Amino acid sequence: MILTPTMTGIATPSPLQYAFSAKRAPHARRPGTPLLLDGASREASWQQVSQASERALYLHIPFCRKRCSFCNFFENGANPARMEVYVTALCEEIKRRADTPFAQSRPFNAVYLGGGTPTDMTADQIGRVLEALRRFPLVPDAEVTLEGRLNGFDDEKWQAALDGGVNRFSFGVQSFDSRVRLAAGRLDEREAVLARLQTLSDRNRAVVVADLIFGLPWQSHASWAQDLDDLMASRVHGVDLYQLIGLPGNNLERFNASGRQPEGLPSAERALMYRFGAERLEGAGWERLSCCHWRRDGREQSRYNRLAKSGAEILPFGAGAGGSYQGMGVMNGRDLNAWHQALSAGVPVPAMMMGQGPNDARLGRVRGALDQGLLPWAILPEPWRASLATLFARWQEHGLARVGEEGVSLTLAGRFWTVNLQAGLLEFLDAERQAALGEAG
Repeated sequence: MILTPTMTGIATPSPLQYAFSAKRAPHARRPGTPLLLDGASREASWQQVSQASERALYLHIPFCRKRCSFCNFFENGANPARMEVYVTALCEEIKRRADTPFAQSRPFNAVYLGGGTPTDMTADQIGRVLEALRRFPLVPDAEVTLEGRLNGFDDEKWQAALDGGVNRFSFGVQSFDSRVRLAAGRLDEREAVLARLQTLSDRNRAVVVADLIFGLPWQSHASWAQDLDDLMASRVHGVDLYQLIGLPGNNLERFNASGRQPEGLPSAERALMYRFGAERLEGAGWERLSCCHWRRDGREQSRYNRLAKSGAEILPFGAGAGGSYQGMGVMNGRDLNAWHQALSAGVPVPAMMMGQGPNDARLGRVRGALDQGLLPWAILPEPWRASLATLFARWQEHGLARVGEEGVSLTLAGRFWTVNLQAGLLEFLDAERQAALGEAG
């Protein structure tokens, strides 16, 4: 087996900055096999019983009032009439699917309302969606998250969400710096964002989480340090620190090419920002739950994110929603007209279905463990441990991991490059499998 730099990173005096040239993708995934299932086969899957030990629901609200410059998946403007039609149809679809044997066979551990910008819904719409969700069996302490932005999220919406069972809010702050926010297409300046976060966090009615991005245009190490100070001053219960990734199709490319704004800091500088953020939070007593997520206290569980990253069963609802169930990966089509037409005709919504291999469930647990920074030996079957030993040894040589009695623990550099390491592990296993097939042939 020949180890490649994409599997192992490279030897460098500063693995945090230079083990890889850049983060390869938001997530590491193995491509599945496309499935061509007719409507009858898809409907039949809802009459079966789930075998999952943990499961979640994902609802997609594909509307935004404004497109952020770093976003490459903007779908629809938040037209009130169009949103009302969508929410009404979504609620009907949820109710219809909730009454099936598959949905009722096992309880759900988490629910996530994502987008898009779910907080752009009205208070009435938020309440109706959450009421429809009550038809699903949830575990008593199910985590129910509403994602969105603070702008426009007034007390009426807050109360409607709480009344409907939301116990966790995730707000995309990205930066508190007003100049950085303006360039990123965010609404509201620093003072308004910080004040609203403090108000909602202090109410102690639900967990409040904020997302921050490092590497944005106009951002500096000094402004990032201030972002971390503001974050802790806001008294939120949890935070995600995300690296800006140059995905195609966003406005940053166009703005940079036109000279309207500078490019964000290079990957090597972003690595230092990650280190500063991790050390700043942990020095203040925050606990790291994953390579990019920290919590101030035990109320924050980040349960849905853990399930999603470890390949758990997730039922997707809405145009553009993704998930996995019954041994299939599912991505609903984004076209709103096609989605509405399918629901009106009483047929399954357009979706890309991908078959999963026999080891995909285990690989999901492996990816989930690496996302948390520790891969216990117990997750790996004995044959995998033997074959992966050379890969793990190289990670250790390159300063990305430590191989110990409990398993493989990622260093701070490894945590920064965790997606690359996950992709490298998948690449290694695929190359090994192809080599074995070649020998057999």
